[in-house]
Amino acid sequence: MKQDAKLAKNYDPKAFEERIYAAWEKSGAFHAVIDRAKKPFAIVMPPPNITGQLHMGHALDQTLQDVLTRWRRMQGRCALWLPGTDHASIATEMKVAEEILATEGKSKHELGRAEFLKRAWEWKRVYGGKITEQMRKLGNSCDWERERFTMDEGCNRAVREYFVRLYEKGLIYRGNRLINWCPRCGTSLSDAEVEHEDRKGTYWYFRYPGADGGEGIVVATSRPETMFADVAIAVHPDDARYGALVGTQVLIPLTDRRIPIIADAYPDPEKGTGAVKITPAHDPNDFEVGERHGLDMPSCIDENAAMTGLAEKYMGMDRFACRKAWVAELAEAGFLVKTEEKVIPIGECYRCGAVIEPLLSDQWFVRMEELARPAILAAKEGRLTHVPERFEKIYLHWLAEVRDWCISRQLWWGHRIPAWHCDACGGIAVASETPRACPDCGATELRQDEDVLDTWFSSALWPFSTLGWPENTEELAYFYPTDVLVTGYDIIFFWVVRMVFSGLEIMGDVPFERVYVHGLVRDAEGRKMSKSLGNGIDPLEIIERYGADALRFTLISGVSAGGDMRFQTEKLEGARNFANKLWNASRFVLMNLPAADGEDGATAGDSASATGTRPDGDSATPAGTPAGGEDGALADEDLWMLRRTAEAAAEITRNMENFELSVAAQKIYELTWSDYCDWYIELVKERLYGGDEAEKARALSVLTRVLRDILKLLHPFMPFITEEIWGFLPPEGGAPAQAGTRDETSPESLLIRAAWPETAPPDGPDPATERIEKAKEVIRSIRNLRAEAAAAPSKLLNAVIVASPENLEALRREEGHLKKLAGLAAIEYASDKSGLPEETASAVTGAAEIFIPLDELIDYKAEFERLHKENARVADDVARISAKLANPGFTGKAPAKVVNAERERLAACEEMAAKLAARIAVVEKKLS
Repeated sequence: MKQDAKLAKNYDPKAFEERIYAAWEKSGAFHAVIDRAKKPFAIVMPPPNITGQLHMGHALDQTLQDVLTRWRRMQGRCALWLPGTDHASIATEMKVAEEILATEGKSKHELGRAEFLKRAWEWKRVYGGKITEQMRKLGNSCDWERERFTMDEGCNRAVREYFVRLYEKGLIYRGNRLINWCPRCGTSLSDAEVEHEDRKGTYWYFRYPGADGGEGIVVATSRPETMFADVAIAVHPDDARYGALVGTQVLIPLTDRRIPIIADAYPDPEKGTGAVKITPAHDPNDFEVGERHGLDMPSCIDENAAMTGLAEKYMGMDRFACRKAWVAELAEAGFLVKTEEKVIPIGECYRCGAVIEPLLSDQWFVRMEELARPAILAAKEGRLTHVPERFEKIYLHWLAEVRDWCISRQLWWGHRIPAWHCDACGGIAVASETPRACPDCGATELRQDEDVLDTWFSSALWPFSTLGWPENTEELAYFYPTDVLVTGYDIIFFWVVRMVFSGLEIMGDVPFERVYVHGLVRDAEGRKMSKSLGNGIDPLEIIERYGADALRFTLISGVSAGGDMRFQTEKLEGARNFANKLWNASRFVLMNLPAADGEDGATAGDSASATGTRPDGDSATPAGTPAGGEDGALADEDLWMLRRTAEAAAEITRNMENFELSVAAQKIYELTWSDYCDWYIELVKERLYGGDEAEKARALSVLTRVLRDILKLLHPFMPFITEEIWGFLPPEGGAPAQAGTRDETSPESLLIRAAWPETAPPDGPDPATERIEKAKEVIRSIRNLRAEAAAAPSKLLNAVIVASPENLEALRREEGHLKKLAGLAAIEYASDKSGLPEETASAVTGAAEIFIPLDELIDYKAEFERLHKENARVADDVARISAKLANPGFTGKAPAKVVNAERERLAACEEMAAKLAARIAVVEKKLS
């Protein structure tokens, strides 16, 4: 800072946040320099999509990561928070295709693959960095020098290498299997990319007539349009109702196609009719039945969700339009037995929301069983832990039930599958580099597979590909495995599980030791934020209005591990008020420090760190306060404040280690607002304004020392305001306590590089602290009595304090604080209640009973006026309600419930009037 600089009068985050962030970046504070003498700490950022814009989910997720990173950095760890962005195959391809169609009127196919990819890379260049700039506004202390992109050269090489290794182990294969198909995006999806939503639907019960002219069998289905691809009717082998029908044949209604009735364990006799139509090409369960029985697998719906030739006259019709027409035709022909309304889970594309169509398709798959086993074992053995623990059950259940992962996507933007087809012999060559010839027949004309890999295939490698794998880099050896992954519960299956089994397969170790799972940010009513509801909140707008620190503190304060949070404006305003409170308290301290002009002043390392013995025998410094020069003159309030700070530092550190970040935030809030601002500053004002320069110096020394520790503890949560204030404080290490002398362009002078406060917990009780706590209770109780009696703040009262000899002695020593902060003219100390005034207001604390004469506490003239006003208001209410109840038009026509309510209100008002009359009589007597 410039020597003539002063902390601005008003807190205005826009005046310094951008400047502060630039100073951090310029100083290299975010860059993790490998130091073998330090223990590493690493987090890889869940890479946001290049198509995205910072939303509240990002803000929460990244604030959590930044809090942990800044904290560990201040603890002396070599802290790496590795940022990056994801290419997001489906989302980006859709954005680029839409832009081309809107501006040029061409589809991506009309443009061609090569030209489309050029446009996609240009789109990434123009828009891809937008979200990273937005992240900077949030205050993210990422190592931008190590920023990665899932399709950069290094990540692309890692993806190819990983694919080849899995293929060579037989863990990747190409096969014709049932997959999830999105007809709108035109690509396959993994099971994790399908979102299921319960909707009201219909089950239609149709009769399939016997092929021999018999009655046949009734089957319930929610998808009658797939009947054209039925290949069997299945019943449970133990279902006695259908035993005689197994082996016979029925006809698909209105067709001449015969299908068998088979026995299989899949049908549930308790559901529907107990008979199930089997359509292997359009249902995953039916597919498995079809495989077990060697059934044909014809398709009646194509990749555009239109009916195929198997549907005959409905060919080319949309699947849902066909459903409506086909049901009507079956009903008219008498095959519809009944309908039943039910809630049905509908699978939708996680990107566009289109209803998924299960289709048979030639795709690439990862065999999951072998990869899942080590991932399950890692959790069970405790090498991978979840916070909170309940998410481990979800993780294990998903892995236990996982099916082979479909990894091919019918897109152009993404990692193209490193497989080449030979048309000469039909062989496939899989390699990390383009092969020159077919390894089977030697033909040189090879064509690369058209499909790209699932985005999550490359994201699964993120914790080690970003550190240099497949090369054995120094970063990989030092930072892997990383410490913690911070993520929302909505992508545990998309990403977390895949990173775990990929890390175990390639690196032989878990990619991170802990998974901190947080919930979603919902609106004030608890609804999920969405475009359709119009309830989304732009974090950039919040930052513009309230500042990044207020947003960060609101998010951290409201989050709990695994739980959703409601975003409320009131909490945001509370966080802004907290920042303002800290700002004003800091200005107060700085205004009382000697200016940087050579004046004599207190030293930052003197009495605030004293370790001597006071004349009264009390310990001068609570445990946990750094030692300094000998000085036996610290006041009780100094020792109390230092101890509270040490206790808070220890508790906050423990909370951070347990990922109780919202609890830690609340404790630093209480330390700052209540202990420091509301109590300690008030307790030392008399010394600051008095004529004893030594006392003033000691008070300033403790004020400065504690403010430094508060700024350090708060910095991970509210980095901008703490860094700005820090720049005006005198430097640590015994330099003169003068304001505004530090040069913020010096990297080592920045708070982001400061050490986390000492956290050794105070040892044993401290008499000075106990005296202050007893005094605070008495002051708080007297303030409450004054408020209840509406006593003027300027009115000085007399009080009687009754307590044990030990507590009386303690309170006598704090008499100056009691008088000043409770507004007392005199205090009488007593060991019993004899001789108390006849009429008193009283309060009880843990250490004493307090009595204040009512004649002093109450301004009877003002009370008389107030009571008369209140009495007049109540009298009006009595008259109005009485008139209402005397009106036959009301009592005769209004519901009895309404009339009774008015009678109850009248009784309450009459009771209040009687109490007011009695109170007025007492006050009149006092005034007479």
